[in-house]
Amino acid sequence: MEIDKVSAQILRSVLGDEPAPKPKAAKRGEPGSADHWTPAVLLERGAYLRQMARAGSGEASETLREYPQHRVMLSFRSRNGEVEVHEKFADVFLVLSGAATLVTGGTVVGARVLAPGETRGDSIAGGCAQELRQGELIHVPAGTPHQFLVSGDKTITSLVLKIQEAL
Repeated sequence: MEIDKVSAQILRSVLGDEPAPKPKAAKRGEPGSADHWTPAVLLERGAYLRQMARAGSGEASETLREYPQHRVMLSFRSRNGEVEVHEKFADVFLVLSGAATLVTGGTVVGARVLAPGETRGDSIAGGCAQELRQGELIHVPAGTPHQFLVSGDKTITSLVLKIQEAL
């Protein structure tokens, strides 16, 4: 079954026959224009990502909007993530629901380069673990290894800002 059909089935199961509202994007160049995502829209998109994660690998994300030097994303996870290191991008996470442990710093175990400036790994040795809960905000600077650990039946939904840092 192709991904569009799976996506449509998930939307119908989450919201009935009405599709989840897409975030409204401002028209660029209009005076006073700004992109706006209400809590209702973010939570509905999060429910959609939860269903996508259940049908797949336990994690799902989507880019809400891409800008010249940053992007706004929504992420859901019900399992541990890979270690990530972004050479030029900081990550700012706002936990919308759920809880997880975020490990930062240390040394990447099993490091592999996916693309220039993007490294992934299996785990972090010697990092700092912090429990994150709903409403909390954390900034991970560019070049810092980080990994979400989700235990048991916990899940986490977060708003993610990827911000290009001048190095």
